[in-house]
Amino acid sequence: MQERGVIKAYAIGGGIATLYYIEPTLTYDLDIFFIPTEEKLDILSPIYRYLEKEGHRADKEHILIEGVPVQFIPVYNELIKEAVENAIESKYRGVKTRILRAEYLLAIALQTFRSKDRERVIKFLEETKIDKKYLGKILKRHRLHEKFRDFREKYYEK
Repeated sequence: MQERGVIKAYAIGGGIATLYYIEPTLTYDLDIFFIPTEEKLDILSPIYRYLEKEGHRADKEHILIEGVPVQFIPVYNELIKEAVENAIESKYRGVKTRILRAEYLLAIALQTFRSKDRERVIKFLEETKIDKKYLGKILKRHRLHEKFRDFREKYYEK
């Protein structure tokens, strides 16, 4: 879709992306964050049309691709946009793809801060090598550094 101009950029995020870095957690779908090619109200229609032409079908807010529910989420704030722009390339079963960096996944979890996000932040801190300088710059740029400090004091005394 990116090569054909349907979207400008994309990266795998959410629960599936965390599997790249930490122990598995329960997740229902594959989240694809994307930067649209143009700003308009109906930015999902081109994606749905493209994928339906490719033989995939819509199921509520998802597109079923090879039996996997995939949710396309337009970037909705500067942190998500920056995360997509700085995604890393990876291969899954020989297919080149892009995935959000661990530092951005941690920052996004800190920003959304649901109970499962708090658990993910702890797992990131315990189970993967985080580039602390890189993370610090992200947290400062997106005004999350104090929230991270408070989180560490309250939930992660290490």
